[in-house]
Amino acid sequence: MTEQTIDNAPETVRDRKEELFTAKPWQLIWRRFSRHTLAMISMWFLSILILAAVFADMVGPYDPFEVQRLRTLAPPTPIHLFHEGQFVGPFVYGLARERDPETARVIFAEDTDKVLPIQLFAQGDEYSFFGLFKTNFHLFGVNDRRDQINLLGTDDLGRDVFSRLIHGARVSLSAGLVGVAFAFILGLTLGSISGYFGGWIDSSIQRLMEFIRSIPTIPLWMGLAAALPVAWDPLFVYVLITLILALIGWTHLARVVRGQFFAIRNEDYVMAARLAGASEYRIITKHMLPSMTSYIIAALTLAVPDMILGETALSFLGLGLRPPVVSWGVLLQDAQNLRSISLAPWLLSPGIAVVLTVLAFNFLGDGLRDAADPYGQ
Repeated sequence: MTEQTIDNAPETVRDRKEELFTAKPWQLIWRRFSRHTLAMISMWFLSILILAAVFADMVGPYDPFEVQRLRTLAPPTPIHLFHEGQFVGPFVYGLARERDPETARVIFAEDTDKVLPIQLFAQGDEYSFFGLFKTNFHLFGVNDRRDQINLLGTDDLGRDVFSRLIHGARVSLSAGLVGVAFAFILGLTLGSISGYFGGWIDSSIQRLMEFIRSIPTIPLWMGLAAALPVAWDPLFVYVLITLILALIGWTHLARVVRGQFFAIRNEDYVMAARLAGASEYRIITKHMLPSMTSYIIAALTLAVPDMILGETALSFLGLGLRPPVVSWGVLLQDAQNLRSISLAPWLLSPGIAVVLTVLAFNFLGDGLRDAADPYGQ
């Protein structure tokens, strides 16, 4: 048995080498990417976050705009498994309102006599499912008209922070991705033209890039965003904010693409394509751009956090998206003063979501860059 195992060992190694040599490029990229632990964790985190944002109406247990006057600044609802020493499954206690005799401030305490089991696909507020039909099923909830399950507490109007956070992720993530899409088109087009043709075309594009990069980013954002009238439709303002972020953020990608084009435009395979009669469009799109995939991926994934931070900063300062639009920056407006943070620290949860999302995109970009690097191991 031992001799047979020894005889089969070289065949196993040989089979693995054959699989490696015959693997497609995307299979090699995935093989290297799966070894990057932080990138894999970030990929799953962002996948779950994007799915939650897409199905925000179902994932959020309550309407993000529903006001509950009797639950203003209620703390996060803890989840329990045992009641009076017996396992009863995940549940929450009811909430009792009390008044502090010294400060006369309303405080909340758990009503241990009222056990509310957490139900999956519970019925709640009615919503339109992608405009196709109306339903009232939510991912989780409690079957009670007065009490709620507030995983991240409520704000100063009694609105569920978790539901608003999920709906805000839809706006903030889409603003970052749409902004990067516009910046990707501008940066890739102008960068490739600048690096391939050179001469006065390159000089003109470079002067434009230097002019945009010389202007301080925050004042430029503030000036452009402040020019948007307050009376405009929030959806139209959202589109304009993404365009503003893209018009400023394309320069970094364009500079990366230009530098790579300068480095490879005289390579043998590019010269061979020219001698074969290939058009300049085909040389750029079929020969030169695929060779710099890792650099483009790294630049794109690092640009998404910048777009998200830009939208969050503008909305936080009141110059970007405004209520009733729900974004992470708009939610952070409730945590602008020390009193709100001291009384309700859970209002900072959108800030934590921004930090985690930015870190996840950075780790994902590092993993994709290393995996797509043709000179990597």
